[in-house]
Amino acid sequence: MALIDAPDRDAGGAAAAPAPGLGELFVAFAKMSLAGFGGVLVWARRAIVEQHRWMTADEFNETFALCHFLPGPNIVNLSVVFGSRFRGIPGAVAAFAGLLGPPLLIVTLLAVLYAHYGELETLRRILAGVSYAAIGLLFAVVFKMLVPLLRKRDPVAIGLLVAVFVAVGVLRLPMPWVLAVAVPFSIAATYLLRRRAT
Repeated sequence: MALIDAPDRDAGGAAAAPAPGLGELFVAFAKMSLAGFGGVLVWARRAIVEQHRWMTADEFNETFALCHFLPGPNIVNLSVVFGSRFRGIPGAVAAFAGLLGPPLLIVTLLAVLYAHYGELETLRRILAGVSYAAIGLLFAVVFKMLVPLLRKRDPVAIGLLVAVFVAVGVLRLPMPWVLAVAVPFSIAATYLLRRRAT
């Protein structure tokens, strides 16, 4: 039995899928990790939101935003939060094991091979090509995550997005300090706007 009720409908109006079981969590996150050369976020969003419909686009964005505040890699945090949301601690373990287990075996094997053949020029060019593809995938998923926010046309959210981007990406201010200002402001603004609307 799922710990929470899945939403009845997703953002596109289609019926949401039932909560995943432990085996489904493990297999889904294993597939994400094996497909995710250069980053798993692209494949995680595609599987969770578009393929399985376990979350809406807004829920995914909110969950991923929460994972930025937890210690450790964001996508690992996402696997734990997502798994525990539907199946508690066993779900968190299943998603975590699926995400990290298969790549750990592959990376260990590749590390052994790279130690022997890492000086080959062909291998260096292949790795450079993979890194360019990973950058393209990252831009694609950022755009997909941005679309629901732009559709809402919330001036406070868009203004905060731009302000944080400028502060961290352009001015190179330390992220913890930027978040220390942005998070309380965001919470206060959301609270005041919702209070005014009611």
